[in-house]
Amino acid sequence: MKFEHRKVGEILVDMGALEPSEVDFILQRMEEKDGRFGEIGVEEGLLDQEALAQALAQQFQLPFVDLKGFAPDPELNASLPVGFPRQYNFLPLARKEDKLVIAVSDPTDVSRYDNLEYHLRTSLDIQVASQAEIARLLEQDPEAKGVLKEASQDLKLQLVKETDKGEEILSIDKLTTDSSPIIRLIDSTLFDALEKRASDIHIETSDEGVVIKYRIDGVLYSATDPVDGRFQGPIISRIKVMSELDISERRIPQDGRFKVRLGKKSIDFRVSIMPSIFGEDAVIRILDKQAIASDLKGLTLNSLGFNERDLKNFRRMIREPYGMVLVTGPTGSGKTTTLYAVLSEIHNVQEKIVTIEDPVEYQVRGILQVPVNEKKGLTFARGLRSILRHDPDKIMIGEIRDPETAQIAVQSALTGHLVFSTVHANNVFDVIGRFLHMGLDPYNFVSSLNCVAAQRLVRVICPNCKKAVKYPRQLLQESGLSYEKYREVSFYVGAGCQECHGLGFKGRTAIMELLDMNDEIREMIINREPISRIKKVAQKQGMILLRESALEKVFSGSTSLPEINRVTFPEAVER
Repeated sequence: MKFEHRKVGEILVDMGALEPSEVDFILQRMEEKDGRFGEIGVEEGLLDQEALAQALAQQFQLPFVDLKGFAPDPELNASLPVGFPRQYNFLPLARKEDKLVIAVSDPTDVSRYDNLEYHLRTSLDIQVASQAEIARLLEQDPEAKGVLKEASQDLKLQLVKETDKGEEILSIDKLTTDSSPIIRLIDSTLFDALEKRASDIHIETSDEGVVIKYRIDGVLYSATDPVDGRFQGPIISRIKVMSELDISERRIPQDGRFKVRLGKKSIDFRVSIMPSIFGEDAVIRILDKQAIASDLKGLTLNSLGFNERDLKNFRRMIREPYGMVLVTGPTGSGKTTTLYAVLSEIHNVQEKIVTIEDPVEYQVRGILQVPVNEKKGLTFARGLRSILRHDPDKIMIGEIRDPETAQIAVQSALTGHLVFSTVHANNVFDVIGRFLHMGLDPYNFVSSLNCVAAQRLVRVICPNCKKAVKYPRQLLQESGLSYEKYREVSFYVGAGCQECHGLGFKGRTAIMELLDMNDEIREMIINREPISRIKKVAQKQGMILLRESALEKVFSGSTSLPEINRVTFPEAVER
């Protein structure tokens, strides 16, 4: 955008809208109040908004439009997403060829209009108008008001409180004295996050204000422009009230939960509040159990995206009569989902399956699920002892965290039970070291172990906006690939479209490395041979490393090279 190097004050003096002494006065007030020239000029009554708009139009070499007598086009307004003109503070004027002509009051906010262009998928032809006139016409738009009112009623979130007599729907009046804009902000944020398939909502406070982010397919995205910092307190208070937390306590972390009903659907939210140097931050985990239940109906190991060879071996291991199957990976890598896919495949009426989890996030028909309750003394270890007296055939342990739980799990596997569990480690070989450092007897441990599977989740390119690209030399070399071999190979990326909300990815798929515990590997572990040697032997026997599994997804066009570099180490494989 071209603009004159003259200051807006000089232009206003030339226009006769200000005297030089008034410019000096406004500059002085700017230093005192840390405000902008035009805002302070209008605030002090020295300048009207129309003159300011004319000066800004001249400075940025944009057309000035007088909106007195202008009648908004209802069809044009209806073609835009509901609430966008108010959110971005613009007035749609007309469509001209492939551009949308809009009136704005502040042409300096370039990032806002770049963002608007991105969301509307169209170029903007910007004109400058008085803020008062834009506000007047936005307020007068009865259709937009009606649509907003109707939408807000349909999407109204009802907070649900569980009581001894069932569920009671709480009204907003009972809950809080916060102003309605904050309630609307939180409600619209929760609804928007559900629409975009977010797993978490992050409310972060900084010196620039409050930023709301969504975690979608494992990656954080900003949901809105920063909100003024003065709203941080009311936003956090509103979340605390919904979660029945202590509003007055701001110095220590707090955890809570709340349930919301949207139409006929109930959604659980887990809340974590954390104090920071700028106030308090919040993270809200979304547990849409009904959506999960519908996903679980079709949940099989085939649907997770593992390659055929690993899938065949893994299926053989999970059907063994006894032993231990471990799935490892960082938080959010889909370990629990994999175990539920396993349970859904092996579940039958002849055998009893019992799980102990913290918390029980998925509910599965026909399986006894026990939630850990640390406050009441029900730990993984104590619960596991009780489960063994419940005559199970197969046991799932949500996570092995401590030596006591590990010891009982190994003993269970050795005494005829098939045990499934997750453990936090980076790869299959780290799991072996982790268990041995817990003080377990190496012989008992390897005797009980059937296999270890390490997994990650990579985002899948959106099929609607998928396009072929050639990667530059630097990216190929940084990814461990030969430039000479792959410079002419077509890889794929997502351009971003409405289907994927402009992200270029839609959904995730799993990659896996599977260590089959045969006699040779067991013997090497008992003899405490170096992990590097065990790894070489496993690869000779056909084990596919995580990086190789990820590259297979890239070459098949499922995902992109930068995406697998995000979740696996590029230097792990040379090709």
